[in-house]
Amino acid sequence: MNQASVLVVEDNDLERQITVETLRDEGFAVEEAGVGKRAIELLGLARFDVVLTDLMMPGMSGEEVLARVRQQYPGTQVVVLTAHGTIESAVQAMKNGAFYYLAKPTDRETLVMTVAKAAELASLRQENLILRSEMEGKLQIEGIIGQDPAMQEIIRIVRKVSPSNSTVLVQGESGTGKEVIARAIHRLSPRAGRAFVAINCSAIPDSLIENELFGHERGAFTGATERKIGLVESADKSTLFLDEIGDLGVGVQAKLLRVLQEREVRRVGGNESVKVDIRLIAATNHNLAEEVAEERFREDLYYRVNVVTITLPPLRDRRSDIPLLAGNALSRFSNLAGGRVREISREAMERLLDYSWPGNVRQLESAIERAILLCEGDAIEPRDLPQEVLARKSVGRIERSRAGDRFEIPAEGINFEHLERDLILQAMEKADWVIAKAAKMLGMSYRTLQYRLDKFAIKKPDGRAGAAEPEG
Repeated sequence: MNQASVLVVEDNDLERQITVETLRDEGFAVEEAGVGKRAIELLGLARFDVVLTDLMMPGMSGEEVLARVRQQYPGTQVVVLTAHGTIESAVQAMKNGAFYYLAKPTDRETLVMTVAKAAELASLRQENLILRSEMEGKLQIEGIIGQDPAMQEIIRIVRKVSPSNSTVLVQGESGTGKEVIARAIHRLSPRAGRAFVAINCSAIPDSLIENELFGHERGAFTGATERKIGLVESADKSTLFLDEIGDLGVGVQAKLLRVLQEREVRRVGGNESVKVDIRLIAATNHNLAEEVAEERFREDLYYRVNVVTITLPPLRDRRSDIPLLAGNALSRFSNLAGGRVREISREAMERLLDYSWPGNVRQLESAIERAILLCEGDAIEPRDLPQEVLARKSVGRIERSRAGDRFEIPAEGINFEHLERDLILQAMEKADWVIAKAAKMLGMSYRTLQYRLDKFAIKKPDGRAGAAEPEG
């Protein structure tokens, strides 16, 4: 039994009923629409293998239906019906991407055979897409770079959530690429044809953010000489990206909650609400759950934005991706040196791999851009890298043997005192300057580490000594 799905679009009720019953008798799953606008609505709700549409209809014509299907649902095949049967209309429909055309009236056998062949092609194309995905294995998304398992899981989630309208919360440290994820979701969504609307909530003063988001009416306040459409309203039928949503004031949070609940926005100084259809993607480098506990973020809004959560790992936790990201940055910025700089030397790459990258991907890209500008040859060398990247290895390289945990002293030797100080500093930073935790990392007693901290005059960046125990 043929289970292919067919959408019949025909404004003549009798002809539509006959066509629908004929195809259902042959085992097709059939939906029907009397006008083109309704057909587009149904296409947004379910996947169809074949659209069988009349060309001449009031309102949205069959040509317009065909164009929308080809643009938004390329796997669906379109068969056009025309009572005017002219060669011109048939040829034009085929040029525009129709699978075939049928002149009305058409006999039952021709109708069923044509729809069956169109459905077979739709099924074959779908299978090819699946096979291609399986062969490619770890799929990439434009803008998202990473072979690390954590990044591959994020890519999987992005592909899953993109076709929906669900709100997405992207978490991660500054510079990890939260907006890159948001833009990827938009590009893979049905809203991709409209502009991506983004705003950094932390970059706009509290006194202005409400006006930026929701707009205002003429005369709403001194200086409001004309109506202004806010970013929420301008994102209608598209995606609204609120970066650093945790920095919004409580009052603005309340208005945003209303937008998400009621799907409408009221401009500042306005009396009427305007319906909006937006898909919200929010990002933050804060822990919103903690912000809720501290009553700095509304709990009800938190649950509205925390439908699907994507947490981006810091670059220090995905070091295997550093060569990929550095290579990509090199390609992007190579024009700065006229394309002369073509690679990163092994020594320079070792320095990149060794650094902790507190500024994450953004800092790495900045370092590569700087290195290209300073590079004198065709390969980036350690001397071209920023000083903070070199500082970790300024004591002399100690490389871990492939055979195990044994460290090998390089031929040029090391400065042991500098090395000791560097290791202690790293441990204190990783332990958030809690001496007991750092001592455990280094395998020494609290008293021994305290002595060495005093010996090397190691203090926190704010000038204070480390804490004895975790605070709180």
